[in-house]
Amino acid sequence: MDTTLVTQAPAQAGDATPVKAGATSHFYAWYCLFILLGIYVNSFLDRSILGLLVGPIKSTVGLTDSQMGFLMGPAFAVFYTIAGLPLGWLADRMSRLTLIAVGQLFWTLSTVSFGLGGTWVHLAIARCCVGVGEASLTPSAYSLISDLFDPRRIGRALSIYGMGIYVGSGLASLIGGLLTKGYKLDQVYNLPIIGEHLGWQLVFFIVAIPTVPLTLLLLTLREPARKGRIATTGKVPVSLFFNYAKTHKGTLLCHTFGFACLALSGYGTSAWIPEFFIRTHGWTPARVGTSLGLATMILGPIGIITGGWLGDFLLQKGYLDSKMRVSLFAAILWLPFGILCPLMPTGESSFYMLLPAIFLSSIHWGIAPAALQEFMPNQMRGQVSALYLFVINLIGLGLGPMVLALVTDKIFKSDQQIHYSLLLTTGTATVLAIIALSLGLPRLRKSRAMYEEWLQRSGSKA
Repeated sequence: MDTTLVTQAPAQAGDATPVKAGATSHFYAWYCLFILLGIYVNSFLDRSILGLLVGPIKSTVGLTDSQMGFLMGPAFAVFYTIAGLPLGWLADRMSRLTLIAVGQLFWTLSTVSFGLGGTWVHLAIARCCVGVGEASLTPSAYSLISDLFDPRRIGRALSIYGMGIYVGSGLASLIGGLLTKGYKLDQVYNLPIIGEHLGWQLVFFIVAIPTVPLTLLLLTLREPARKGRIATTGKVPVSLFFNYAKTHKGTLLCHTFGFACLALSGYGTSAWIPEFFIRTHGWTPARVGTSLGLATMILGPIGIITGGWLGDFLLQKGYLDSKMRVSLFAAILWLPFGILCPLMPTGESSFYMLLPAIFLSSIHWGIAPAALQEFMPNQMRGQVSALYLFVINLIGLGLGPMVLALVTDKIFKSDQQIHYSLLLTTGTATVLAIIALSLGLPRLRKSRAMYEEWLQRSGSKA
């Protein structure tokens, strides 16, 4: 890397108006973080509720497992990942808060449109649009959080933000479970103003409501000053970003592929585990939604906060690979529980195996992006975050639900063999992740050392 290119530079023409460097208070940083967390929860509520509605949507629209897998996977993930690249590029060049606000409005309207759908084509288009809207959030949020917090606390801060994955997914299951107790999701209801709609369609209208208060809270925030900038013309050329990435290609490849495999395991499980309990163990949707929702909302945040704390703690002890090291050990510990869960003879015993698996699989979600922020200059953080999200979501969110459905349909050829599909896909993906992360440890240490050397030479702040 040409370290002469990188210095602490002032805002340039065309940048969002920043506050003065150092003006961000501790309280305000946390205030911003929890608003971003609320928006992230809302985004996962929109995308995750679909997993508990497989049965009623299949029966009323007339879809197969593979078509539902497409809606839960590629229809969302392909557009989410593709749109994330230009939106990550924009996050390095314009107001990140404005980008988030516009994206949130777009994905909420698309969620409502999905609820109005009555054909597979309509549902697929609406799901694609949800993906485009939600792609605006996380690259901007990662960049914002990196500017709001001290580098020693970024792991914890991004882990708290990452709680949105589990709080949102858990709320989706919990809300879906509670609604199934009071409403038949495949029955038509005639309500004031909105008219006649199926029960499952009303669910998508309900989950769109939180956008209103969250948008009002977002308007109370101001764009923070950008730290660790590259002193060029104020806008980093894409060529410079790729040259920098090439210098750290070993780290980026091992990091991104390893966490993408963990994402495939995680998203595949979360999409189909409700149907596993319904088909294999005869649980009702209400029981599945309540049990999984509470477990996810409790154990997921505990796991992700634990990962952030451990990552920051080991960093202070001198482990430059701390974030990846913690994730590697968590993946190894997950294996016995993840493998046994679908093979247990009763629903209760499967659920008991699932509990530690949820905790361990959640550990990496905050510290994985934190590791990237630790060796990337500020004006590249949105782009590297978008690239990271592109790969993990294309492989994890895009292929996870779809591969598992295809394995069920094409290999085992029976809806009742879903437990073997879970075992095959999640087990294989986790083993591949363990290999990639093991190879990445020395490469991450080297990248961190190069970045720390640059900070000392330039006198910049991370």
